Amino acid sequence: MPISESRLARDKAEFLSAFDAQMRGPLAMAMPEGGAEEMDGPIYRSWGWAPRGFVMPRDLSSLDGARLDALIERQIDFFAKRQQPFEWKTFSHDQTAGLIGRLVQAGFLAEERESLVIGRVADINLTAQAPPDVTLREVHTRLDTDRMAELLALVDGDDRSFLGEAFFKDVAANPGDVVLLVAETAGQVVSTARVNLVPGSQFATLWSGSTHPEWRHRGIYRAMVAYRGRLAAERGLRYLQVDASEQSRPILERLGFLTVAETTPYIWSPPA
Repeated sequence: MPISESRLARDKAEFLSAFDAQMRGPLAMAMPEGGAEEMDGPIYRSWGWAPRGFVMPRDLSSLDGARLDALIERQIDFFAKRQQPFEWKTFSHDQTAGLIGRLVQAGFLAEERESLVIGRVADINLTAQAPPDVTLREVHTRLDTDRMAELLALVDGDDRSFLGEAFFKDVAANPGDVVLLVAETAGQVVSTARVNLVPGSQFATLWSGSTHPEWRHRGIYRAMVAYRGRLAAERGLRYLQVDASEQSRPILERLGFLTVAETTPYIWSPPA
C-alpha cells in the first residue's frame, strides 16, 4: 500500500531532525591513529586520517554574510598552514547566508552531488541474501583492507590506496563499532561495504558500498545493505543513513529508504 504524502513529510522531518541533532559534530567514536578533531564554533573539523581534511557545519542560520565569510576564511587558514586540502560538506536543507556562493568565491570546487537517504531499521527490507556463488565476510586484517581499497580504486578510477591503511586503523580504534565487509567469489573481492554503528546515537551509517562492474545487477549490493542493517537491528539502532550516488539511490528507495536532502562536498586545495 503506498505511503501517504503526509506520512512521507512526517518521516522526512523526523529523519532530518534526528540526523542534524546526532550526526553533525563529534561522534562517540575514536579517531584512527594520527587523526584529530575539534569544534570551531559551529564548525566540526577533522584531519590527519586521510589525504584531505573534513569540515561539517552544524547550524549556520544565525550568521550574517560577514561572519560567515570570516568562518570560511578561518577554515582555509587552518588547513593552509598544514598545506592540506579539505572538504566542506554542504546540505540542501540548511538555511545560510548564501553559503554555496561564498564557498565558490573563496576558491572551493564542487564534487559530485549525492542524496542523503535515511530509513528506519524496522521499515527497511533486510531479507536480501547474496547469490549462492558469493560469500559475505567481515574483515579485519591489513591484507583485506588493502583488497577493499584496490576494488574501490578500480570502480572509482582514482587512487584509493590510502583507504587500506585508513580502514585498518579505523577498525583498530573502534572494534565492534566499525565493521568492514567484502563479498567474494573464487577468492576475488567483488564488492565492499562498511558500517559505522555509532555509539551514543540512534544511527548506523553505511559507507564504501561498491561492486565490481562485472558483478552488478545480481543483488550483491542489496545483500550488503541487508547484512549491515541486521547488524544495526541487533545493536538496537533506529536509523540507517547513506550518502547515496545516483546509481545506488533507487535501490535504497526500493528497500524502504527515503531521500531527505542532497549533500555536496566542496573542496579547497592549497595553491600549487
